[in-house]
Amino acid sequence: MTTKTVLISGAGVAGPTLAYWLARAGYRPTVVERAAGLRSSGSPVDVRGPAAEVARKMGLTEQLREAATSVRSMKFVNDRGKSVGRVAMGDGGGTDVELTRTDLARILYEASAGDAEYVFHDSVAGLAQDEGGVDVTFEHGSPRRFDLVVGTDGLHSGVRRLAFGPEREFVEHMGVYVATMPLDAPVPDRSEIVMYNSPGRAVAVHPSRERGIVAFMFRHAAVPGFDYRDTEQHKRLLETSYGGAGWRVPELLDQVRAAGDLYLDSVSRVRLPSWAVGRVVLAGDAASCVSLFGDGSTLAMSGAHTLATELAASPGDPAAAFRRYETTHRKLVNPRQRNVPVAAAMLIPATRAGMAVRNFGTRLAPLVNAAQKLALAKSA
Repeated sequence: MTTKTVLISGAGVAGPTLAYWLARAGYRPTVVERAAGLRSSGSPVDVRGPAAEVARKMGLTEQLREAATSVRSMKFVNDRGKSVGRVAMGDGGGTDVELTRTDLARILYEASAGDAEYVFHDSVAGLAQDEGGVDVTFEHGSPRRFDLVVGTDGLHSGVRRLAFGPEREFVEHMGVYVATMPLDAPVPDRSEIVMYNSPGRAVAVHPSRERGIVAFMFRHAAVPGFDYRDTEQHKRLLETSYGGAGWRVPELLDQVRAAGDLYLDSVSRVRLPSWAVGRVVLAGDAASCVSLFGDGSTLAMSGAHTLATELAASPGDPAAAFRRYETTHRKLVNPRQRNVPVAAAMLIPATRAGMAVRNFGTRLAPLVNAAQKLALAKSA
């Protein structure tokens, strides 16, 4: 049997994971990435649960731990910087790992690069499929034909647009925008995230590993004419949304004005009735984005592994493999998509009363955890 070729659009998290496992299943993967190199977002992401198991099978657990951040807690502060609540975020044990997206993408790329073709600074421009394969045209490279095409190119997926329809039909704005930016200096306490809230707004300083990272999270209706690539528009939106805020916000806005590395986008939920059409299938955020609050990297890695497993089980019947992949992976995705409003209420309370309830709840959390442990001990 001729080795089957698969084009994967996107070299973030899902793409390299899928390339790794497809190569081991006897496929010949090609990964095309619009950026000139690996993506540089330093935002923290989690590898937990099923994704941690995928990483273990790839032999990457120790590399992930070596790249992990040292965060152990999140502290909530008021306008004057006084602590008003705190939640624990793990003690460094177990298999779950937090690391920057930059480090995760690099580790996954290095694990797969020996068995996959990577083409940077190019993207899919057109798709024409028939019963035997997919003819693909590119922005820069020559046209090629592949047996299958997988879109792992994120919230604003070009493959999804070409094969399924315009973005507006599948992407739902969840009433929140998020911006991230590297700070110009390290954070003194590398074990703690510090978050400031005012009604409908949050600012979090994350220590990361080298330079700190600041995240602006704010409730806002969909912005007419919003362009996720327009940095100057993003700076104006942050200025107007955070006017009058306390704590370190004025200082951080000064850094925003001078920033050359600012990311801002909508917190969105992607929903499609099916993740596959013919020989084209979606994975990661392109299929089921749950944005900032939904374990996106964990879902990307676990979904890519499931897709590769199902394609390996029936290489001659990709349609059946796609159906099994979707049925299995939706069981992980659907609960997390439903939890987005709950997570937003926790991190970005809309009112001062909501902030007070959240802060009070964080003070009760240690007591609740202790009671649960005591109950478990008595029942053992």
